[in-house]
Amino acid sequence: MVEKVYDPGTEGAKMSFADAMSYGDYLHLDGILGQQHPLSQAHDEMLFIIQHQTSELWMKLAIHEMDAARRALKAGDTSNMFKMLARVSRIFEQLNSAWDVLRTMTPADYTKFRAALGPSSGFQSYQNRMIEYILGNRNPNLLKPHEHRPHIHQMLVDELDRPSFYDEVITLLFRTVDGSDEHMPPPQLRSPHAAVPEIQARWKTVYENIDQYWMMYELGEKLVDIEDYFRRWRFNHVTTVERVIGFKRGTGGTAGVEYLRKMLGVELFPELWHLRGEL
Repeated sequence: MVEKVYDPGTEGAKMSFADAMSYGDYLHLDGILGQQHPLSQAHDEMLFIIQHQTSELWMKLAIHEMDAARRALKAGDTSNMFKMLARVSRIFEQLNSAWDVLRTMTPADYTKFRAALGPSSGFQSYQNRMIEYILGNRNPNLLKPHEHRPHIHQMLVDELDRPSFYDEVITLLFRTVDGSDEHMPPPQLRSPHAAVPEIQARWKTVYENIDQYWMMYELGEKLVDIEDYFRRWRFNHVTTVERVIGFKRGTGGTAGVEYLRKMLGVELFPELWHLRGEL
């Protein structure tokens, strides 16, 4: 006896989309799935392309959430800000997991198509740069790889001309602890945020008086969460590159692993890490 094949249409599922929006239409899947164009015959080049394209999509969402979190912070909408920051941490968790897939590619696999990349490199990701600029790691020298794309270059310049998310947090910190931002150090707009004793002292007050400053304490820990995942992302990048190419120079001309190891020493929110030794 032939078993009857299940038909979801009999239960009301729409099965014809000649005159309606389908799943693929809504997501523009034809456009997205048609953007993988390997330049070699190597099997693993498709993996390499998709891993980086999906990472860029996650970074786009991270930027979307961090922009919204900054606006919510300035508007005093802390509930939504916390929700967005928690989501950013989960996004970085997804970015970390992507390295696990790429690490299935061996040095021999990568060698088959590496020459096809030319001088292109993840070092040139403007979204990666924007994430760092929003969070406060602002190196204006890293604008240079984007000068050939004027609108992208201008977006990054515009970000450098406004306070970072961490700058806005510091403003709230001083207003909460001091009652005003009169003694707040000026924002470090065009340099990586370096630890400032006055800022660290206010964070110490928060961490030593958690009940009184619970909201700021919770915000501080949300930032530590984000940096924790961000550091893991960088570390996984380093170990993946070392596993695949060893200590060769990067395709973009950087020192490869040695360059990436330098990035491991960057602190996004240094005062929040340094104060832990004082508590």
